[in-house]
Amino acid sequence: MDHVVAVFGAYGHTGRFVVAELRARGFVPLLLGRDPGKLEALAASHDYRVASVDDPASLDQALKGAAAIINCAGPFAATAGPVIEAALRARIPYVDVAAEIEANLDTFTHFAGRAETAIVPAMAFFGGLGDLLVTTAMGDWTAADEAHIAYGLSSWHPTAGTLAAGTVSRDRRDGRRVRFTGGRLDYYAGERGLRTLEWDFPAPLGRRTVFDEFTMADVVTIPSHLPIPEVRTCMTTVAANDLGAPDTPAPVAVDERGRSAQTFTVDVVVRSGFTQRRITASGQDIYAISAPLAVEAIHRILTGRTRTTGVASAGEIFDAPDFLRALSAHLSLGPRAESRLPEFA
Repeated sequence: MDHVVAVFGAYGHTGRFVVAELRARGFVPLLLGRDPGKLEALAASHDYRVASVDDPASLDQALKGAAAIINCAGPFAATAGPVIEAALRARIPYVDVAAEIEANLDTFTHFAGRAETAIVPAMAFFGGLGDLLVTTAMGDWTAADEAHIAYGLSSWHPTAGTLAAGTVSRDRRDGRRVRFTGGRLDYYAGERGLRTLEWDFPAPLGRRTVFDEFTMADVVTIPSHLPIPEVRTCMTTVAANDLGAPDTPAPVAVDERGRSAQTFTVDVVVRSGFTQRRITASGQDIYAISAPLAVEAIHRILTGRTRTTGVASAGEIFDAPDFLRALSAHLSLGPRAESRLPEFA
């Protein structure tokens, strides 16, 4: 496979994983970013081009010859729009790894109906993976009453990009919290402190304390194509506390692939009436897993294995169960289970 795939933000933490995954899959990475020194240090035998979201002409020049682009440069509130516009001008597909709720919502809002090819936001651990799991759990259901995505992270050592994106999101929300309820995003002041509850993850993780309404990008991707009026995400308290602590270090590589020691379990439960369906995925390093997610998406787009065009989430544009099976080298997937809830008079 000799497709040239541009990676904007190639020298960032997730960008480096994406470049390595593209190489492993037989693509030709084209490294893009605004810092020529960092690009040159990373480039080795690969081409690189300097480009900035503040200079549309530089983006147009950088994308010449590229078959697709993966945007790994956050905060995506600043980069997604300009890079998508450049992709539209070049008539190539666009994928990003944005975890920012508002930035993903902007993509769906501003680019719906404008693209002749695929635009897939949040094709990453947050947003994309949860959407694929919920879509798979739904099976033959066309609607559900609620979906819960429980994130069982062993820790969360954030990158500089994660921290910067979090600051932008907090500023956009003016201190409010956000949830998806009643079929829409709801911004609210909320009470002091997040509510905790106990979540029974499958073995070996088991019961863990989680923060309820720790809202992630799944509240944009899932409702974009599935009629589920209540979409809730929760996060293990140990990971959330890591994220919020001022002295938590950045991720440190512990293996030859550059992954950190962090492990994760994503436990998805969807309910329709008194029936619920459940599926679970687990793996190592939330940043590293975003690379095979994004690159598999590009592979399927470029080989015509999509269900629609334009702006679409992972679960809508791809065959979700088949996509998850394709990640078996990176992700352990539990069987889908169905159970009946007790009916109370």
